[in-house]
Amino acid sequence: MHPLARKKMSVHAAIMTKPLLQASLLAIALWAAAPAHAQRTMPTAAPLVHNIPDAVDTPYPGGVITLDVDASDTSRGLWKVVETVPVAPGTRELILQLPQWIPGDHRPGGTMDQVADVRFLVDGQPVKWWRDPLEGFAFHIDLPAGAGAVEAHFTHTSPLTDGEGEITMTREMLNLEWAHMSLYPAGHYVRQIKVRPSLSLPEGWGYASALDGAAKSGAKVTWGETDYETLIDSPVFAGVHFKRVELGHNVALNVVADKAENLNFAPEAVPAYKALVEEALLAFGSHHFDHYDWLLGVTDRLGGVGLEHHRSSENTMDPKSLTDWKDKDWDRNVLAHEFSHSWDGKFRRPADLWTPDYRTPMQDSLLWVYEGQTQFWGNVLAARSGVQSKDMVLGILAADAGFYAEQPGRSWRSVEDTTNDPILSGRRQQPFASMERSEDYYTEGALVWLEADQIIRAGTNGQKGLDDFAKGFFGVKDGDWGDLTYRFDDVVAALNAVYPHDWAAFLHTHIDGVNQPAPLKGIEMGGYRLVWKSEPNPYTKARTAARKGMDLSHSLGIMVGNDGKVRSCQWGSAAFNAGIVTGAKILAVNGEAFDEDEMKAAITAAKGTDKPITLVVQRGDHVDTVNVAYHDGLRWPWLERVGKAPAGLDLLLSPRRSTAK
Repeated sequence: MHPLARKKMSVHAAIMTKPLLQASLLAIALWAAAPAHAQRTMPTAAPLVHNIPDAVDTPYPGGVITLDVDASDTSRGLWKVVETVPVAPGTRELILQLPQWIPGDHRPGGTMDQVADVRFLVDGQPVKWWRDPLEGFAFHIDLPAGAGAVEAHFTHTSPLTDGEGEITMTREMLNLEWAHMSLYPAGHYVRQIKVRPSLSLPEGWGYASALDGAAKSGAKVTWGETDYETLIDSPVFAGVHFKRVELGHNVALNVVADKAENLNFAPEAVPAYKALVEEALLAFGSHHFDHYDWLLGVTDRLGGVGLEHHRSSENTMDPKSLTDWKDKDWDRNVLAHEFSHSWDGKFRRPADLWTPDYRTPMQDSLLWVYEGQTQFWGNVLAARSGVQSKDMVLGILAADAGFYAEQPGRSWRSVEDTTNDPILSGRRQQPFASMERSEDYYTEGALVWLEADQIIRAGTNGQKGLDDFAKGFFGVKDGDWGDLTYRFDDVVAALNAVYPHDWAAFLHTHIDGVNQPAPLKGIEMGGYRLVWKSEPNPYTKARTAARKGMDLSHSLGIMVGNDGKVRSCQWGSAAFNAGIVTGAKILAVNGEAFDEDEMKAAITAAKGTDKPITLVVQRGDHVDTVNVAYHDGLRWPWLERVGKAPAGLDLLLSPRRSTAK
């Protein structure tokens, strides 16, 4: 302190009265003793400035974009992209975006993290660019005066292992999604952006896509000019082992395989898929494509995919799915499901799920129609066509019914709320999915629609069913492959047009309600009931064997691999109560080294007794011996026929082709 200041303070203190001086000194002491956080610097928020214009329904003024993708580097899994984007005269900044909200993903996705070595050129010279600070999928590019086009160069890196993401390229095949390999100019509906694509493949590879105007010169394929929306909706499958089969009605099955031998289809395969096409057209009463291509990889090397498009779908199945017809019966539902999406999800789409570009967030509230009814039709059409046996489809329904019959998460979370799950969880594995719930709008949605079908059948003496709803709701405007949106009230009105009922209350109760009974009524109205047996049903048995594990969810309360590693644990189960969790490894059962037979024998031996099952469990570096109090034996869900009268579920799963001729 300055000496003069001290002197002035002393004089001032001398002329103060004693009480006033004491009060002042007390105030100073309290201030000095106050904690340091009593004074806080608190900034205020500045308004966020969004630099990306919203899309408007006007043509992109620059002209036609050319997009060249080189996919010849299969050994390293590299996609090399050169994209030329013309710009209108006088343009000084161009904003290019990678798609983020991609139809069918139901969440923000995109693969910007796999985009590398980005460069923008004008007349062969690099120009300045920067990433948008709020929207990381957008690049701002400074243009010199007189620029006529921007040339974008970048590399998309396919994941090489499952832990890095979905593998899109192997040495034998590839799955090209244009949304990961292209940028589009901001500010316009994507249907208003024109593009001319091409793809360079390894020598000798076959390919398939729903894009029109294909021409091949050497290893390069070009397609005709299209709009960007159609491009994103038209992926490519290609591979060294390729086979195309025409199925009638302008529908084709295009298959790429890891090995040539997996293209030697079983005799049942092609007739079943021809029947699937016919059954779908009969169910929906129309088509919303001029031609349709199933793109199928029979592979365990490419990333798993099942993604719908208007005139095609991306699919993968087990390598032997089309050769070992009987053994792989459980694995063939995906094509029936994705084909149904051409009507449900692509042509008829919830209004909140349609967006003008791939930047605008989607809202998933009606996914129980979009996916739930598609799951319903996937099961029904697979059974009607013979793509899957009726017993296998009944096994699928039994597995779903059994799951919901014992799902604790139903007590707090509705089916409607699970439509938020793709956005909330990003489809990550959950530690306790039975309590947290996941995307139950698929399978519980399907069981709700099964009940709706049986209500209609009962109310019309079997004269109508959900087929009539499908024709009236999804089957309108035959040949139109645009987008016809809907809301909840439109669904209710279409149901009432088939059969008058309080459908709004029905759907609100089943979809919006919490702590609802398990959705078994459709099964019961259909002439079946859920029962429990000591052997797994055909679907559960085949599925868990293929995944090299055991499903003991309804007994001990775990799913466990053949190596003893716990893959999931049912909330509130005996295993849960004993402290066994996902990721733990069971080393021994009742003093014997773990294997499937020992585990089943221990569960069986404990039935009806008071003796616990003793497990040695390792979690990380810690090993425990735990006693599991479970005494009800092995349990798996089945559907059992009730009575001898014609059953509505049997009628639902029966072929329509014979009655239509």
